Amino acid sequence: MSTTHRRRPALIALAIVAACGCLALGWWQWTRFQSVSGTFQNLGYALQWPMFAWFCIYAYRKFVRYEEVPPEPPNAMTEIPPGLLPERPTPAPQPSDDPALQEYNAYLAELAKHDADRQNRNSA
Repeated sequence: MSTTHRRRPALIALAIVAACGCLALGWWQWTRFQSVSGTFQNLGYALQWPMFAWFCIYAYRKFVRYEEVPPEPPNAMTEIPPGLLPERPTPAPQPSDDPALQEYNAYLAELAKHDADRQNRNSA
């Protein structure tokens, strides 16, 4: 017996108690509407509470149906159809004849090499 079926009586009891509570509140609002101090707000609530009770039962039935649906296989391949996603922009080619840029890139390469050498010495 799976854990889903073991919990089902508790869920049924919860749904029934919630629906009965909503119906009781609807009856209470109806009696408040019929009393001397009753207002149309009480009538609105008296008509609303039975809908809440119906929703409790509907939500329980929907929950049970979701539990009964078999899970999808975990190894199923999913494909994105072509044309669904926008194309990624490609960077514009940079001219490399700028001497300041070449000097800066050489400086960065030297720093990276120096940092890699220092890490190799510390890890060994």
